[in-house]
Amino acid sequence: METLELTIQDQKGRIDKVLADNFADYSRSQIQNWLSEGFVFVNDAPVKANYKVKKNDEIVVTIPEPVELELIAQDLPLDIVYEDEDVAVINKAQGMVVHPSAGHPSGTLVNAIMYHIKDLSSINDVIRPGIVHRIDKDTSGLLMIAKNDFAHESLAQQLRDHSSTRKYIALVHGVIPHDLGKIEAPIGRSKSDRKKQAVIEGGKDAITHFQVLERFDDFTLLELELETGRTHQIRVHMAYIGYPLAGDPLYGPKKTLEGNGQFLHAKVLGFKHPRTNEEMMFEVPIPKLFEDTLEKLRNAQ
Repeated sequence: METLELTIQDQKGRIDKVLADNFADYSRSQIQNWLSEGFVFVNDAPVKANYKVKKNDEIVVTIPEPVELELIAQDLPLDIVYEDEDVAVINKAQGMVVHPSAGHPSGTLVNAIMYHIKDLSSINDVIRPGIVHRIDKDTSGLLMIAKNDFAHESLAQQLRDHSSTRKYIALVHGVIPHDLGKIEAPIGRSKSDRKKQAVIEGGKDAITHFQVLERFDDFTLLELELETGRTHQIRVHMAYIGYPLAGDPLYGPKKTLEGNGQFLHAKVLGFKHPRTNEEMMFEVPIPKLFEDTLEKLRNAQ
């Protein structure tokens, strides 16, 4: 088993935070799990997450062996917009995680596509068969699925070349005065909160274009197009310029509109078919809850 070791010098505070600050490859929640399971020792004695470190404390963390996830096909509702022998296009429901993880071992999009789509690419790993790109759990909308490795390579290259089309609809806080905008700001993991991404110096290049579709008293409806595809890119970029997504539990104000997370929908997806080179373009409407919310905002003006 792998171990982490740390001798406290000038660090202060709870041990879970100290460890998360010193070992950036591991999230604070992961470290808290290790603490609750007795894998963290201070001066040869197990401690809990609320332990306050002291100077010269000798900390040893024994990292448990990863639990092998059992990937199972599940008969879950799945909106297949298009399918042929090479690719499929899925309209993912809000609230569905894309692929299994320790926190979501089942009930994911992968579990569903394994049931409904028999052939999937194997390039990523056993936990992400067919998955070329992903959208967040609480973001709805279009995803491309590769049914073989040939298709996967082609679709992934189009993402890297920025030649595919990905347009989103988002509702954001505040009234944006200009009709068009381009956000070009590098994104990386936040130094203050390991669960979040942030605009940081030295981050990966990230470019988002947006156009105002409709303005309300306190909100703006946007169409956004991704030039790059960084984790949480739209959510981070809009918060960065002062117009965070409505309903966003991580980057926006809490409990401002009734909903189940950020009002963000992947509405348009376009790419060249890997085998025929034909231009493929798909569009799906926003979910009913999103549309109902817009109607309420229109009626309130």
